[in-house]
Amino acid sequence: IAPGDAIFFDWDLDGVADHVGLVLGRDGSRVYTVEGNSGDACKIKSYDLNYQCIKGYGLMNW
Repeated sequence: IAPGDAIFFDWDLDGVADHVGLVLGRDGSRVYTVEGNSGDACKIKSYDLNYQCIKGYGLMNW
């Protein structure tokens, strides 16, 4: 997981990703993201790496 990677979320845990953000970085057991359409705003957020709603990552090959 690196800055610029995509992070996919499955908010309703139905097996289908329904939200995406961009990874800003990782620190220990947390991942930091920037996401649009988060309460009708663009926000910087953080999640535990084991958060059940994280569906996966899209790793960029820069």
